[in-house]
Amino acid sequence: MHVTDSVWRAPGMPALLTMIAAGFSGYAVLLPVAPQWAVTGGADAAGAGLVTGVFMLCTVLFQTFVPAALRRLGWGPVLVAGLVLLGAPSLVHLVSNELGPVLAVAAVRGAGFAVLTVAGSGAVADLVEPARRGRAIGAFGLAIAGPQLVLLPLAPWVAETFGYQWVFLAGALPLVGIVPAIRLARRLHARHTEQAAAAAEAGHVHHVGRAAALRRLIAPVGILLGVTLAGGALITFTPQLTGDAVTVTVGLALFTAMAALSRWLVGGMADRFGTHRLLWPFIVATMTGLALVAWAVTGVGGGADDAAGAPAMDASTAPLLVGLALVGLSYGALQNLTMGEAFAVVPPNQSVFASAVWNIGFDAGSGIGAVVVGMIATGSSFSAAFLVAAAISLATLPLALLRRSSAPSA
Repeated sequence: MHVTDSVWRAPGMPALLTMIAAGFSGYAVLLPVAPQWAVTGGADAAGAGLVTGVFMLCTVLFQTFVPAALRRLGWGPVLVAGLVLLGAPSLVHLVSNELGPVLAVAAVRGAGFAVLTVAGSGAVADLVEPARRGRAIGAFGLAIAGPQLVLLPLAPWVAETFGYQWVFLAGALPLVGIVPAIRLARRLHARHTEQAAAAAEAGHVHHVGRAAALRRLIAPVGILLGVTLAGGALITFTPQLTGDAVTVTVGLALFTAMAALSRWLVGGMADRFGTHRLLWPFIVATMTGLALVAWAVTGVGGGADDAAGAPAMDASTAPLLVGLALVGLSYGALQNLTMGEAFAVVPPNQSVFASAVWNIGFDAGSGIGAVVVGMIATGSSFSAAFLVAAAISLATLPLALLRRSSAPSA
């Protein structure tokens, strides 16, 4: 295979991208609708929040078990089980909208989503050689972002206009990914056999333990935490930063569109120049974007009155939108670059472990961002909260400037 061949047609990649698109379609339609379904059953705002909280908690918990499950059970059974757990429980919503069953569905789906995220990104490292990995991660990111861009805003409208049952049927779309998942598993098995034979022929099989791999992952995952903290905070609180609904819509659209485009397009740059060299400019973009947001929302508090929908002062529109676009740019680019860097600093025998650590870092950063910025905004102001987020991003800059030690090949 020539390195100039399209990664979209690389053996195993069409199956991976189809599986990921199907899985994330089911994830995207239920993310905004499942909490609202619990509200129709009598849950309050705290109960609705629990739906997403339980889903993400179970995702993070089960992500830690995915590498061991793949080693012991194999790719086929684990991938199929993950897609079934993510998709089939959506149909249970047709039976009940009470909080208990809705939370139980969220927990089971979280376990399935853990498999999809860890195994999916781990498969990218196994399917495509390092020279094309940036573009492969970009294609993988587009398969994730595409369904979310379309289905996240569309799902609530479909539920209200045509009925919740149509959304719950769409929530079972991960089941469509089972056939490509089986094809992907076969390709991965063949790929692993080829890699093992090549390593044996070369006379060196290098294994790095989990502790050593974790030390190598501190820098890329630390950078990821910084930018997902910023992104999680902006996604959560942008509606509270201005009383203008149009500004909120345009700002979030800019953020998500820039993130999707940069995560895809930076892949070619990473393959050409290396992931490590591109990290620091996007950290600077994160800091700059957060500083602009902080300036734009000077005077906007985070107390109960503000959260109820009446900010003390409208944000200055231009710097707010530019800030959201800049953070969106770095949010997408650093997802690609830190994932590529995580795979680059560990040997192939630890790629799934690197994927698990990366995904845990992503989800943890998003949650921590919402909590930290919310607490600071409540006690002080959103301006102060986003300045703290910018300082946290600044603290990750030395990690991008450290000299990277290359991982030994397997």
